Amino acid sequence: MDDPAAPAQGASLEAFRNLIRSEGERLYRDLPWRRTRDPYVVWLSEVMLQQTQVPRVESRMPAWLDRFPSLEALAEAPSSEVLAAWQGMGYNRRALALHRAAQTIVQEYDGVFPRDTKQLVVLPGIGPATAQGIRAFAFDLPGVYLETNVRTVFLHHFFPDVPAVPDRELVPLIEATCPDAPAGAADEVENLAVPDEAALGCAALPTERGGGRQAGRLGAGEGGQAYASPQDGHDTPRAWYYALLDYGAYLKKTIPNPSRRSAGYTRQSRFEGSRRQKRAHIVRMLLDARSEAPSGLRLEDIARGVDELERAAGRPPVDRDLVSSILSDLVREGFCTEKSGTWLITES
Repeated sequence: MDDPAAPAQGASLEAFRNLIRSEGERLYRDLPWRRTRDPYVVWLSEVMLQQTQVPRVESRMPAWLDRFPSLEALAEAPSSEVLAAWQGMGYNRRALALHRAAQTIVQEYDGVFPRDTKQLVVLPGIGPATAQGIRAFAFDLPGVYLETNVRTVFLHHFFPDVPAVPDRELVPLIEATCPDAPAGAADEVENLAVPDEAALGCAALPTERGGGRQAGRLGAGEGGQAYASPQDGHDTPRAWYYALLDYGAYLKKTIPNPSRRSAGYTRQSRFEGSRRQKRAHIVRMLLDARSEAPSGLRLEDIARGVDELERAAGRPPVDRDLVSSILSDLVREGFCTEKSGTWLITES
């Protein structure tokens, strides 16, 4: 067999699609969130996987789903509990966005996840890539899912050695190669089973079924793997993008990362000693203070805690103006509130 890592210069789109389907079958990763089409679990996986390694998401998702087993449970929870459950995943903004989006879906869509791209991208924290991931993996609907592993595949095969390739050059290729939705895909979610404890490592989940909610279990012989794996022989958006994701992950491990040749590529900034690290530390302090100091923390208390973090790492104390600036950002973004010179984590 030809080396799958060799660029497909001059190859037809159909030859490229055949290669991806073959490699997708060979490299398929049986990940927990692929064993369901529940839009809530699919959405959660898309958000958790942003700048977070797959093993960490695998280890953290079961506890999250135990605490917030449904969209409604997440929407009804206090934001402080959502933030507390998110600790260790990084980028706390994602947790608040999940919470706000869940509340919007419950309030404006009666708890039924929207499928239209325009409706999805106006929800907090859902951009074009996340929206298309939800559409492809929950509803088997076609679209341009331009995620980093997908970008890697198209850069490698169609733009070998070309620097600074803009996404607008990739979009037509991704759109042309994505298969159409299978017949009845828009309604198929009504008949899907959901994973059992062994599948997701937690209690069986409710799933969206048309306009209502219904619980179910995925037992032996009920076709769970047929819904998740490209090995089922169906040429669908869901199977296609799983194949691209797995092949892209493989390419990153075997050749220099092609996504670095994207015009939009930026190296993630260093976390240690950064403003982002101090923000995360302050959020944890405010979460801990719910029981230890329910009336809130003063600026000096917070600054002292940040100084301890810096001193432990061999760095100098922080400027109080920097701490005040971070607190102002956290208040503006809804993480905490200020009352009479003390700061408390937001509980709404």
